[in-house]
Amino acid sequence: MDDAFFLPLAGPDGDRWQATEHTTGPWDLRFQHGGPPSALLGRAVERTSTNEDMFVARVTVEILGPVPVGELELRSRIVRPGRSVELVQAVLSADGRDAARAEAWRIRRTTSAPVPSRHTPAPPLPAEAAEVDTHGWGGGYLAAVEWRFASGHFATPGPSTAWTRLRHPLVEGEEPSPLQRVLAVADSGNGISSELDLTAWHFINPELTVHLHREAVGEWICLDATTTVTPGGVGLATSVLSDLDGPVGLGAQALLVAAR
Repeated sequence: MDDAFFLPLAGPDGDRWQATEHTTGPWDLRFQHGGPPSALLGRAVERTSTNEDMFVARVTVEILGPVPVGELELRSRIVRPGRSVELVQAVLSADGRDAARAEAWRIRRTTSAPVPSRHTPAPPLPAEAAEVDTHGWGGGYLAAVEWRFASGHFATPGPSTAWTRLRHPLVEGEEPSPLQRVLAVADSGNGISSELDLTAWHFINPELTVHLHREAVGEWICLDATTTVTPGGVGLATSVLSDLDGPVGLGAQALLVAAR
């Protein structure tokens, strides 16, 4: 198995990529978990604009259909240029079909005075990794991420707090950026905080939105996740995202909740 989530097919800065088994989602071995393609789109956003004074403050990933574990094409562009704010778009396609799209607002850094986050700090990093029960789903993404639960668990309905660390680089030969580390795991908020039996219910998110107020530091990212399900099968999963120094932002996912 290749030691990265994605391998370049046209050089390190090319627009064609091969997804490896590390990207495989839990429901179907043919398709990716939402985390790796979100992170690859985030990487494209970062490389589309080289203005180092800009900070990615919000990313919305639209999951337009199943993202195959196979060959992908990636394109990106600046939709709205500007000196203070800019909007960047990146699109992943497979077999001539757009599979996922990200739009990100980049905001110019200034010298304003900081105001600390009011969110509750994440609990300490547990000393040992959790045993991940895959329920026969296979390894793939779940095995490619280290999970350390401070509360809750995959198999326990209800809110969960999990520290995560990528076991492999996103792209072969590269150290993942802070944004890439966050996007690679933020799509797991609904998975760790499901309120219903995962073997009997779908929690499908057609989108992921991440707001960030600072860059994450280090390789550990914490998700403090909760899910709300309303009558009619609509849900919302939200996650406070933190590093070892404290909160860095928020993640949210709209959910289709339906019986399998």
